[in-house]
Amino acid sequence: MFKLLKQEGRARRGTFETVHGTIQTPVFMNVGTSAAIKGGISTQDLYDVKCQVELSNTYHLHVRPGDDVIYDMGGIHKFFNWDRPVLTDSGGFQVFSLSQLRKITEEGVQFASHIDGKRIFMGPEESMQIQSHIASTIAMAFDECIENPAPRDYVLRSVDRTTRWLERCKNEMARLNSLPETINKQQMLFGINQGGTYDDIRIAHMERIKEFDLDGYAIGGLAVGEEADVMYHIIDVVEPHMPVDKPRYLMGVGTPWNILEAVYRGVDFFDCVMPSRNARHGYIFTWKGTMNINNQKYQRDPLPIDPDCGCPACRHYSRSYIRHLLKADEMLGMRLAVLHNLYFYNDLMEKIREALDEGRYEEFYRHYREVLPVRI
Repeated sequence: MFKLLKQEGRARRGTFETVHGTIQTPVFMNVGTSAAIKGGISTQDLYDVKCQVELSNTYHLHVRPGDDVIYDMGGIHKFFNWDRPVLTDSGGFQVFSLSQLRKITEEGVQFASHIDGKRIFMGPEESMQIQSHIASTIAMAFDECIENPAPRDYVLRSVDRTTRWLERCKNEMARLNSLPETINKQQMLFGINQGGTYDDIRIAHMERIKEFDLDGYAIGGLAVGEEADVMYHIIDVVEPHMPVDKPRYLMGVGTPWNILEAVYRGVDFFDCVMPSRNARHGYIFTWKGTMNINNQKYQRDPLPIDPDCGCPACRHYSRSYIRHLLKADEMLGMRLAVLHNLYFYNDLMEKIREALDEGRYEEFYRHYREVLPVRI
């Protein structure tokens, strides 16, 4: 399913075959939490911004509209009119983010809905059943996302439990994929490496979960408040122990320069709400650095957001106009800004792949790791 085409240092260029099409890696997955990207972005727009994979949230879709509704509508691809791959996360991160309301046991986690306070129980089997109902291309194993820093003894107990949960996830997915009523009988499963910021626990957990021979492996529990250098260190520690012939996914990351650094260290898949969330507040990524389009200096600026960009917003509108829309709280302003940032991220990944194809990623990485974080 995963084919490594080329490698430059640890940076990898590959393809990943799925039932919903081939993914060119490295890839950034555009996050549509509730089966839509905030800012008025449709799945038809995603084709225009060169999106390869859409990511939706298991917990949010379970709560609303209900995974049974999506199942009855023929699965998520039919539900939101998208024929390319979809990855669903497991709900584990929501358990982490709703930590004040949760109770973790060996069976799973009980916590309160953020919508109406209704008590919800989710364990490995429930997560797999919900994701099977949604019929995503790739399902993530149910895990506990550990807070950083966390006491070592707690991390050890949590990682052991996550490993036991992974075995249950794999068994339940095999059962679900064998049922005649299952929509996507070729649903894939990615496991998640945990271990906080403890090198030895991370390594031991990666060595253990790769024995499950899953479709891919993620590094979880990062980008949750720790310094970037800590995150890079954990990637450096874990990467040598990850299977070479399976895709590697760094969950919840991140800025364009985070992505450059992680690709340099051997990561293939990324996701983050940052491009859409920042865009809605006027924080824009460009090939010359980052800009706040709300600044006064753009009030009479006739240039597109980024003259080097081919996105729908840059092809048709000026900085002046988009700034006006955002200041006036017009939805079109958020929509155009989000379209730009999504396009930028997908264009960045395309250029990373081109650099790897041509054997010049080192040069690309060295140049843009200095340029992209610059505040214009």
